[in-house]
Amino acid sequence: MSDLSFTLFDTAIGCCGLVWSEGGVAGVQIHDKSQEATRKRLLRRFPEAREVAPPAEIASVIDDVAALLRGEPKDLSQVRIDMGRVPEFNRRVYDVARTIGPGKTLSYGEIAERLGDRLLARDVGQALGQNPIPIIVPCHRVLAAGGKMGGFSAPGGAATKLRLLSIEGARPGGPTLFDTLPLVAKRHQRA
Repeated sequence: MSDLSFTLFDTAIGCCGLVWSEGGVAGVQIHDKSQEATRKRLLRRFPEAREVAPPAEIASVIDDVAALLRGEPKDLSQVRIDMGRVPEFNRRVYDVARTIGPGKTLSYGEIAERLGDRLLARDVGQALGQNPIPIIVPCHRVLAAGGKMGGFSAPGGAATKLRLLSIEGARPGGPTLFDTLPLVAKRHQRA
């Protein structure tokens, strides 16, 4: 029998899911179109998880995640997480990412420097792309060089990343999706 459980919950950005074990939160599925889509995506990553009502500690985490996604300041850095299924390098990256406070950002290179080798920036990006616990391990707060958005593996990609940063009051230093919208609109008008 699996030691993983999960539940779905509604947020301001859509249906989300949370997976946990006795060790803490093991996964977060950021919004999807529907509960069924969220459930399917979550079970692809955690096929052994069973859907149950959350215990009090997990219900509190869900409340905090939902509040953050409504735009309320919440610090999730103290949430217990279970990284038993995560490779050692990724754990080190996630530990650094968890030190980035709401409204703040670091670059992939800055995280690599904190790990001891600036040349690991690409590896940092790959580890963050595999992050099973987004929001709680705030990979959305990690940007590419020059403050550019970089990628984001959750549904909606960079637009979701930008939305999360906006909710937290962060403003990336480089061009963002919203900065380029007028240019895109002008190009379409000319066509």
